[in-house]
Amino acid sequence: MKKIYKFLLNSLPRPILIRLSYIFKVFAPLLYRGNNVECPVCQKSFRKFLSYGSNVAHRENVLCPYDLTLERHRVMWLYLKDTDFFTKPNLKVMHIAPEQCFHGKFKKQSNLDYTTGDLLSPIADLHFDLHDIPLEDNQYEVIFCNHVMEHVKDDLQCMKELYRIMKPGGWGIMQVPIDSSRTETYEDWSITSPEEREKHFWQYDHVRLFGLNYPKRLEEAGFKVDVVDYSKTLPAEVFERYRIPKTELLYVVRK
Repeated sequence: MKKIYKFLLNSLPRPILIRLSYIFKVFAPLLYRGNNVECPVCQKSFRKFLSYGSNVAHRENVLCPYDLTLERHRVMWLYLKDTDFFTKPNLKVMHIAPEQCFHGKFKKQSNLDYTTGDLLSPIADLHFDLHDIPLEDNQYEVIFCNHVMEHVKDDLQCMKELYRIMKPGGWGIMQVPIDSSRTETYEDWSITSPEEREKHFWQYDHVRLFGLNYPKRLEEAGFKVDVVDYSKTLPAEVFERYRIPKTELLYVVRK
């Protein structure tokens, strides 16, 4: 079963995976019953989490079998709990490529004016190309766009579009995979095959691998960037129980 799961996860297009996940989450938690790890988003405990990632960037014990959170989702949830995101009335939010673990919860929040956007996702409200967003300027107080910029043709143009539709004084979270051993972002447009892209960029459908200059790239688009490091404030046992590596940083952008 583990081999089948890994093959499907790394081979099927995202829209199909989204549909299949609703079936998977019914029985997967039963196979992982226990209390060694905990997901703060769904508030359920398990014997262990599932593995995740390509052969190049494979990680054990990281994917919640119920709501499918990964390390990045759980650290984002911790940050949101420290803000007024769950309480501020009439908060206008745009969520690009909405993650399933957040989508249903955010939709139910009465304080949010919540809209989702994506090129293909079956759970998105609006479908558009991020390079040319068909929306007016200065609309959204909060924008989420996680693990998207490694897929697009022109990441800077997409960042500028998100900056354009964000209200002055607004904020957002824009996470990407980052290779901390690289100072500069790595791109090579001669690499086109899925096999080579996985080898060079960690996943078959990635077109770049961001380095430590990622915050500067966001600043080039106009954003101010805050780096949130929970390893300085949370005890080690919390990181271990939630399966969040201490190197998991959160980049919060502001306009």
